[in-house]
Amino acid sequence: MKLICTQENFKHAIHNCERMVSKRNTLPILNNILLETEKGGLKISATNLEVGVSTKIGAKIEKEGKITIPAKLIGSFSANLGNNEENVILEMIEDKLKIKSGANKAIIKGMSANDFPLIPSKSTKFLLELPSLEIKNVLMKVLPAAALNEARQELTGVNLFLGEGELAFASTDSFRLAECKLKISDDQIDLEQYKILSEKKDSFIIPSSTLIELNRIIAGDNPGKIKIAIEDGQIFFEIDGTKLVSRLINGKYPDYRHIMPESYKTRIVGEKTLLQGAVKMASIFSPGASGEITLKIDSPAKKTFVLSSSAEAGENSTELNFDITGPSQEVVFNAKYLLDGINIAASSQVAVLLNSESTPAAVKEIDGKNGEVLENFTYIVMPIKN
Repeated sequence: MKLICTQENFKHAIHNCERMVSKRNTLPILNNILLETEKGGLKISATNLEVGVSTKIGAKIEKEGKITIPAKLIGSFSANLGNNEENVILEMIEDKLKIKSGANKAIIKGMSANDFPLIPSKSTKFLLELPSLEIKNVLMKVLPAAALNEARQELTGVNLFLGEGELAFASTDSFRLAECKLKISDDQIDLEQYKILSEKKDSFIIPSSTLIELNRIIAGDNPGKIKIAIEDGQIFFEIDGTKLVSRLINGKYPDYRHIMPESYKTRIVGEKTLLQGAVKMASIFSPGASGEITLKIDSPAKKTFVLSSSAEAGENSTELNFDITGPSQEVVFNAKYLLDGINIAASSQVAVLLNSESTPAAVKEIDGKNGEVLENFTYIVMPIKN
């Protein structure tokens, strides 16, 4: 193998692939990434057997070939090349890879590419083709609520529901829940395939780790479209020449919609930054690990208070002049869980909706133009019962 490619493309491809290599790999070959010539370009791949990623960049090929090299080593070398217009020259000499870029040279010992695991490829058409930034916005809203504890593996993923005219993404760790709906049009889907798949199975659990990598791959202000296919217990993504494939999580996702209230008695609406600040301040004075703070809504006085106190720290109260609809409420929350929902909201104003001190509350976004509550994103948080 001998080829020339641009430094920018090479660094970007290595960056996208090296993160896929797990630090806990027991097979030495899985600590490596695969470099191979393919159809007049350079293809770079990595896998941890659960998730695989590959990306192809343009290159001037002088000699065909393939080799695997340690991901950590090539990643560090690539990251320290600097930012310049130099090309990268790669040449395979027996089981070593010679790299030259400007004044930088290296020879890295590799392993045979024949032992590298095969990364699955799809056999069907793409099911969906959606704007990448829309997917990125959805992921930023649902990923924080996914469980980290693997005791219930299905909760470590994000549930994707294929609906009529919309997709619903949901995550929960049983303490809070995030759901984000994305409208889709006929020209964004393969209608026949979508109908067949959704009638057979309309709900799929995607590992959060996979979506975190996808979120990182989606870069820039206008990264184009992302293509999605689902088949044989796997999900495939493709964006700007980079392909990501992952196993889906087996199991049934909890029927979360029955805990989402259909209506709310009380609603407050105000500036997101003010509510953020009040909750952060209250958390400083909240007692112990429970992080308890109280949201007190005094409807007759048209005042909202965020309160906290502890025997060790003292007490705190922040008064907010928010718009109030409905009766007075006093509800205790875990500060972190409430704050996460406020942080996720993308609008400058947010709404907090409540029914009682013991029923689920919601954080929603506000339309900046007409002031109405938006229904495409809902963050549910459970109160702490005294």
